Amino acid sequence: MHSVRSTRIFWLLATLGGAVAAIGVGAAHLMESHGHVITGMGNEVVWGLPHVFAIFMIVAASGVLNMASVGSVFGQSAYKARARLSGLLSLALLAGGLMVLMLDLGRPDRVIVAATHYNFRSVFAWNVFLYSGMAAVVVVYLWTMLEPALGRWSKAAGIGALVWRFVLTTGTGSIFGFLVARQAYQSAVLAPLFILLSLAWGLAVFLLVQAVAYAGSGRNWQPEVRERIARLLGIFVAASLYFVAVQHMTALYETRRAGFEAFFLLGQGGGARYALLFWLGYVLLGSVAPLLLLLHPRLRGDRGVIAASALVVLGAFAWLFAFIVGGQAFPLDIFPGHAVTSSFGDGVVAAYQPSLPELLLGIGGVGAAFLITVVGMRQFDMMPADPAPLPRKA
Repeated sequence: MHSVRSTRIFWLLATLGGAVAAIGVGAAHLMESHGHVITGMGNEVVWGLPHVFAIFMIVAASGVLNMASVGSVFGQSAYKARARLSGLLSLALLAGGLMVLMLDLGRPDRVIVAATHYNFRSVFAWNVFLYSGMAAVVVVYLWTMLEPALGRWSKAAGIGALVWRFVLTTGTGSIFGFLVARQAYQSAVLAPLFILLSLAWGLAVFLLVQAVAYAGSGRNWQPEVRERIARLLGIFVAASLYFVAVQHMTALYETRRAGFEAFFLLGQGGGARYALLFWLGYVLLGSVAPLLLLLHPRLRGDRGVIAASALVVLGAFAWLFAFIVGGQAFPLDIFPGHAVTSSFGDGVVAAYQPSLPELLLGIGGVGAAFLITVVGMRQFDMMPADPAPLPRKA
């Protein structure tokens, strides 16, 4: 039974999430009616701010399921208590990300073509199966956790979800890794990098949602659990930062990509804002500051973990914007070793300024994920609960 107060809070949150999602749909309709001329996108930058939101949510949807995987597959009680909420958030983030992705295509009705005609030499065709398969696997996984009679299949479903989410994130990273025309993207390092980024971003989102849920219900989590999960998030953040460094070190070794690295890392040739987003947004605020909060024993309290999680999410958006938009803004080197000039703007850094409809569409996807989470937590028992104190590790 739900109290009157909890019912009112539910309807307030559901209305808020629905309204934000509706605003996003309205922004998409506005862009479809007037064309992309009302956005900041053009012939050079075709993936703008909505794609930043979409890719963040899709990648985080894979990583947030790590809580359930560690609990079900490896039998860790601290994570098993959070498995249901982990699965729900995975579905919600995936749905919100796909909503933004489809509505940003300009012709969402053409999804029927993508779902019925496949070119398996294109990684985009793989994603039709990866995304739908991920949703199906997570639904089955949640079913085994919510239905006691199916509990014996929970570990098998968890293993399936673990494997599928690694494949999905590999496919998302490969979208960029296989783009040979862009000096910013083509790299085999991007697949494992996106897997590590998904673990950090997903866990950060989970901790933020759990903090809000605990604040609304008056619950607290055990200090032992907080310490363990905070260290895990710190490991993911450090590993992600290391692989980002490896990606750029690899690019610097290739002569043909030296120009982009100077553009992206040093801000040369019109790349100042992308360099600022990378160094200040991702490295300093999105990685170093969270590591200090998570690994320092005096700072690793409830507020420290929440602040670190929020900074990781902000750093994720900074890195994605710099990586996705900056990679397209840098001029294509179509004929390496030759100077090419024309009236079309060859060699000129593309200008891109996000428009309000783009921002509203991205926020609308977050609103849709929020709405699904609120309804799911209302209808099912998703609240994390630690039944007994965990023994301290030697």
